Amino acid sequence: MSDRDVFKTIAGPGEAHFEVRGSEFIGHATPVETREEAEAVIETIAADYDDATHNVPAYRVRVASGSSGHLLREYQSDDGEPSGSSGKPALNVLQQRDLENVAAVVTRYYGGTNLGVGGLARAYSRAVKEAIADAGVVERRPREQFAVTVEYDDSGTVRGILESGAGDFEADYETSVTFRVTAPVDEAPAIRDRIRSATSGRAHIE
Repeated sequence: MSDRDVFKTIAGPGEAHFEVRGSEFIGHATPVETREEAEAVIETIAADYDDATHNVPAYRVRVASGSSGHLLREYQSDDGEPSGSSGKPALNVLQQRDLENVAAVVTRYYGGTNLGVGGLARAYSRAVKEAIADAGVVERRPREQFAVTVEYDDSGTVRGILESGAGDFEADYETSVTFRVTAPVDEAPAIRDRIRSATSGRAHIE
């Protein structure tokens, strides 16, 4: 894997809290792997702060890699604020910091004083910057997700492979066992091959 495939993202969730002329701003920054995850994070925060005046979202997520480089999906919304005053400044922070796989939401509780487009842009930018600073920036390799479903007899074998450092995973024990695996893109094929070999092809991988 070449150096250009390494990208910058945040180490974990981050938050920021401050007031500007009576309005309360809460910045949220969350690492995500997919566009669907980013949209789910935005929906969750909007639901958690459904009494807020605005929940302004922005995200920047890697959606594909190929010989010509990688593609990014970018999204922002003003969520009722004046056009260009909030979503674009929030997304601009992610762009300027060259961050990928990050979802940001800035929650605002209106304090009774209009801040103007310039004041809003400064506040929304600050909320994202401070949330990122709280989270911390790290370098990562592109990762992908896949699921491995096996019967209980093979579950210990698969868990052993995954626990040896072959990706992060969560396990669901029901009538069969499903491991939801997240692994670096360049390592994932070898992990799947090891699992197929160790289970004599009995593992269902998707």
